[in-house]
Amino acid sequence: MAIDRLDGRIIGLLAREPRIGVLEMSRRLGVARGTVQARLDRLQSNGVIRGFGPEVDPAALGYPVTAFATLQIRQGQGADVRAHLATVPEVLELHTTTGTGDMLCRLVARSNADLQRVIDLVVGFDGIVRASTAIVMENPVPLRIIPLVEQAAEDSGRRD
Repeated sequence: MAIDRLDGRIIGLLAREPRIGVLEMSRRLGVARGTVQARLDRLQSNGVIRGFGPEVDPAALGYPVTAFATLQIRQGQGADVRAHLATVPEVLELHTTTGTGDMLCRLVARSNADLQRVIDLVVGFDGIVRASTAIVMENPVPLRIIPLVEQAAEDSGRRD
């Protein structure tokens, strides 16, 4: 779905102030309340905005260690491995990939020693043939979406 500049401004405002109301948003953006509500509804129904939940920091919850594990999966076991990994709370994300591995997962742990426990949970499943793990040392560019939103909104302005 393409977004325009107003959509981009709405998403940016929500990212900066997630508790802002529709009325205040419309006032700040200089558009009618109904316009903002219709745009939000459309952005949600098209899956651009997936939720309004809190952004939680795993480190603040006591999980300061982050690692990425590349997994090689036994042929035909992908669905079983996905189901297994979904039961491990320390698996924050799972992606199927091309290249040397079949899946890439982001893991968190309470310490480096605890990371061993998490890795054992992850790879202790018959469908996983091999795993390679890299521990995150620093996160200089945390997950960010707003620059992409701004670029998409700019791109739509160039197409008009």
